[in-house]
Amino acid sequence: MIKKLPNKTVVMVGGGLTAALAARQLTNHNIDVLVLERGGDHTNGAEAKLPTQRDELRWDVRQGLVQDWSVQTYTLRYNRTETALPVRWMEAFLPGEGLGGAANHWNGHTWRWSEYEPQIRTRNETRYGKQAIPKDVPLQDWGTTYAEMRPYHELFEKLFGLAGKAGNIQGKIQEGGNPFEAPRDGEFPQKPLEFTEAGLVFKATAERMGYKPFPTPAANSSGAYTNPDGQKLGACQYCGHCERFICEAKAKASPEVLLYPMLKARKNFEVRLRCHVLGLTYDRAGKKVTGVHYVDLQTGQEYEQPADVVMLGAFTMTNTKLLLTSKIGKPYDPASNTGVVGKNFCYQANSGVSLFMKDKWFNPFMATGSTQVYLDEFNNDNFDHSGLGFLGGGGIGASMFGGRPINTRRVPPGTPRWGTDWKRANAQWYAHSMALGIQGSCYPHRENYIDLDPNYQDAYGQPLIRMNFDWRDNELKMSSYVTQKMADIAKAVGADIVGPATPLKAPFDTRVYNSTHITGGTIMGKDPRTSVVSPHLQHWDAHNLFIVGASVFTHNAGYNPTGPLAALALRVGDDIATYVQRPRML
Repeated sequence: MIKKLPNKTVVMVGGGLTAALAARQLTNHNIDVLVLERGGDHTNGAEAKLPTQRDELRWDVRQGLVQDWSVQTYTLRYNRTETALPVRWMEAFLPGEGLGGAANHWNGHTWRWSEYEPQIRTRNETRYGKQAIPKDVPLQDWGTTYAEMRPYHELFEKLFGLAGKAGNIQGKIQEGGNPFEAPRDGEFPQKPLEFTEAGLVFKATAERMGYKPFPTPAANSSGAYTNPDGQKLGACQYCGHCERFICEAKAKASPEVLLYPMLKARKNFEVRLRCHVLGLTYDRAGKKVTGVHYVDLQTGQEYEQPADVVMLGAFTMTNTKLLLTSKIGKPYDPASNTGVVGKNFCYQANSGVSLFMKDKWFNPFMATGSTQVYLDEFNNDNFDHSGLGFLGGGGIGASMFGGRPINTRRVPPGTPRWGTDWKRANAQWYAHSMALGIQGSCYPHRENYIDLDPNYQDAYGQPLIRMNFDWRDNELKMSSYVTQKMADIAKAVGADIVGPATPLKAPFDTRVYNSTHITGGTIMGKDPRTSVVSPHLQHWDAHNLFIVGASVFTHNAGYNPTGPLAALALRVGDDIATYVQRPRML
């Protein structure tokens, strides 16, 4: 029997970064907020303390901070003629589990996207003509602008104490920063992280070739820092345990360190852990949601939680699934090219190359999640695409994120996969190798979308999300072009051995980690016919339902989505406060 609870003003689904940022704004406005999170609290767990925090097998290999694939996974097919099959163990991307979500085990790269990205269709049509965008690439503007999000970018970077070097202050290009970045008010809150030897090698080579390399903007704290809310970060120890780990030194900016401790001290904030949301209660005639249906995983009791406002702030797949299972909005159908829910599902098109240098000592273990030197000359639309046959691009960087013993085994091409020669190569090259990598954009395609699988269910008896996805022509051509630019830089380094720089290849492989940067499914825009939510992230078919996260992005850039995601989350907190005062379409 479902138990009905007393009404709440704002109920948020998902206890990750977006919920915490929106809740910060709402509680500042003295509005009551309830967060429902399916995982637990990592604050005092083994994952946040030494020596168990350093357990690579537990947290990295066995994905101890990631969604339990035996309870809820996704199915995959490459085209509509195939029958999708469940992904039994996902390695390609890693949704978080627990308070703080994936922003607990992230690396910390934090970009502001290019100034033109929110008007991506207008940008390309204006520069190259309407014919440059293929008919099967439903590229569209966001309905908002960088200028509108800019104050929230500034706030987020101060809240998270970002470390970096400004490249564009009030329109004036700054030496040592990214000359392509969107204009900002001033310098980063903290100085950049230390350069690694790999970064210095890449920087010298890139500058020799006429490029403008710069340090990646980082949420790894380069020093002791106190944010505007009085929350503190310690200085990074360069321990090499960032991605897939919680930082025991509290030197990696995350919701678990900077937001939830503050929120839990506020009387108008409540979080309920181990609560799995099953669906939303929808009043179709009134065009509003009336509450949230969830199960308490500790007792098995199901509840209906009434609410004045509901905000979906979960992972991309979950935001979309809740709309589909609750029948809110029209599902996307690629055959008829109608509907919007599940549309514009995008990933990121990455590639890399390894370099081996006998006379260089790289020490891969001394690292942070963002010790990377980057260049943006071939990212997004920073270069002329005329006649190239593709749109988008990728950033090229030299990264050194960690040298952990299980997964850090970079050896030259032709090395046996086991045995004496493999061991010898490991010993010889462990501290004498580095890598260059590309983080590439991914534009939407008519056949890339997510829907409900008709054959497979999760542990709660609900349909699994089905990924209809593969690498399409635009991304394959883009990857080939940018990967060749990376190969040219790799060759210019003068390494003893340069591995093959292999562009992205189809089919999409769920067994290989790429990034956790999944976007689309509940896209934003000004037109209800082509978007799920308005520019204020308000659902067109339910005026008291707001959705925030990378699921609202209409495409994916050659950057991590965290920056604009955080800016939109802070803004939607203020927007919901305005709505609570006078409910209406904003």
